[in-house]
Amino acid sequence: MPLHPSPLRTPGPGTHLGVKEAEAALVQHYPRLVRLAYLTLPPGLGRHRRVLAAHAAVQRSLYGRARPAPEPGGDGVPAPRSAIGTDDGPGTPAYAAVRLRVLRSALAYERRPRWWPGRAPAPAELRLSVPVVRGLRLFPRAGGMDEYTLDRTLADVPATVRAALGLRLLESLPGDRTRALLAEAGVADPAGAVRAAAQVVGGDHERVRRILRSGEFDPCTVQTRPGDLLRRRHRRRAGAASLILLAVAGVAALPSDGGSDTAGPPATALRARVPGGALDPTALGRTPPGQWADTSRVDFSAWPPRGGRTDDRELLGRALGNWAGPPADVAVTAAPGTAVVAPAQPPQLLFAGELDGEAVVLFHDGGVRVVRYAEPLSGTGATALDFARVDNADVTTAAALAVGRTGSSARYLLAPWVAESATRDLLAPDTPARQLDVDRDGVTAAVPRPAEGGGCGSWPAMQLRSSEEIVEKHAFLVTDLGDLTPVHLTHTPEPGSGAPARQPREATGIDGLAAWARTACSLRDLRHTGVRAVNHWQFARQPLPGSRSTADWVCTRADTWRGPGRVLVQFVPPSAPVEVVSDLRNTASCSRFGRHIVAGTRWRSPAGAWYVLAAGSRAVHRIELAGSVRGVSDSPMLAVRAPRDAVFRVSAELRDGGAVSWSADGLPPP
Repeated sequence: MPLHPSPLRTPGPGTHLGVKEAEAALVQHYPRLVRLAYLTLPPGLGRHRRVLAAHAAVQRSLYGRARPAPEPGGDGVPAPRSAIGTDDGPGTPAYAAVRLRVLRSALAYERRPRWWPGRAPAPAELRLSVPVVRGLRLFPRAGGMDEYTLDRTLADVPATVRAALGLRLLESLPGDRTRALLAEAGVADPAGAVRAAAQVVGGDHERVRRILRSGEFDPCTVQTRPGDLLRRRHRRRAGAASLILLAVAGVAALPSDGGSDTAGPPATALRARVPGGALDPTALGRTPPGQWADTSRVDFSAWPPRGGRTDDRELLGRALGNWAGPPADVAVTAAPGTAVVAPAQPPQLLFAGELDGEAVVLFHDGGVRVVRYAEPLSGTGATALDFARVDNADVTTAAALAVGRTGSSARYLLAPWVAESATRDLLAPDTPARQLDVDRDGVTAAVPRPAEGGGCGSWPAMQLRSSEEIVEKHAFLVTDLGDLTPVHLTHTPEPGSGAPARQPREATGIDGLAAWARTACSLRDLRHTGVRAVNHWQFARQPLPGSRSTADWVCTRADTWRGPGRVLVQFVPPSAPVEVVSDLRNTASCSRFGRHIVAGTRWRSPAGAWYVLAAGSRAVHRIELAGSVRGVSDSPMLAVRAPRDAVFRVSAELRDGGAVSWSADGLPPP
């Protein structure tokens, strides 16, 4: 039977909103409230738990002590009801009060530690009007590449920024009311959250609003899928086996003569802890050799097992056992954001063989991780276990894995689709690439590694080419930054006059190699940070005052496997060393959703005069300096005479009416 709420009465200032008014507002605007909660909640919850938590946050907003009704038209309320023209529309105080509670509840998730019960839907929440069936998973409808890219970008920013984005685009609130509502919800820096949300959007307000209103971000229109039925079955069996093993262990633990402690848990006990036969060497996944040429998923799942010991059950069993429960003498390393836990199901075998005095095994774990196990052949030396994330890998980022590494070189296992391989020095772009020897298993000869410390006299990289069965004439560059997977290097050329915006392209051409030759040494700051790919974007070229030379403005963006990006904005003069003018963390700048940028620096001319230089990307049409030095330019570039110690900030207007800013020496942005 449909619910027909009674008309809302008009609460005056200082009165309390009753449950009936709140319920009427919630029922009528339930989908938009749930969408706002879903956008604000941490993506780390996973889509299923995030859907349940969004519905729970909205439904629980009806409970608790009623709050005074906000002043109509005041902070946090978009407009008086009379201005909207409805009795229960989104501009009413009842709706504003419910929305505020929903926002507070969603923001609270990210402030709680992972072990806090409220981070996952509690049983009380699941008893609300959300259909929950054991083993049934709920997912919003999958969108396209735009939706996926925006979702990954939003995973990099705090919940306060996602909330500000939802209020600005989904709720269509102006900036001042968004800041007021965030402050009322307990956000410490609402103005900063609104500015960060504007950077995520860039100038594409309508496009991002359309994406946020798509099925990808709609937790009310969901698809249902079963959980891992086989895993549940294995868990039931493992539970029964565990009870039996506990009984046997209890008998074995009785006092006996001449007992001694063991170095670690026996293999049978480890297998009992890990369900689904994940530690059984005979259950390892093995991809057929030619599948990579006949699949739409070209990543590590298409790698066949290679190496001379792929059938050595003892070696594979030791590798799996050490993975599940590494003893104290095993050196364990993991890239940032990589879970160091036992496999949940039998992993895929990529390699098992002998290399440089070690027995090495490589596993691929369910599309999320690669794991390297290495033990010495001679009995001397340390056993090592390395973990790295590889989710959503592709032709280039799944092209190689470090199978062996020394202080100055590394050997790689290449993907089966790599047809040609060579090495080159990024600091010597005019020197031809040298062919790299590869054995029949796909293992390369030793490749020099970039020096860890000291000077930067060279920067080795591999130039690989995919088989024409995958992509015709596709060559690309990768380099070693200390993780199991080498990093894919790309290049975005400088904007041409009147030309459309260019997407990142492979850096194997003349322009790409010349660009990386100036900035490759800045990659040292990205070592051991779990980087997936780095793009070099030359967003401006500026004539230098008092000379005939030009300087480049470069945005070097590193995308990590776990999501967050890091940006180095660099000023590249013709002869002086490269200067990093900004080091931004967890930002969408210089990506598809942060295409507009402006930056500034101090520069000394050959004649000894000091200037403040500023430049912006192609959409910038006006730049203004503020601080101890002032200036205006109706172009994407500006140069102003200034003292050597000038303190300044840069603001820029975009052609579409947006704005970007940059500040030096801690000055707040405008």
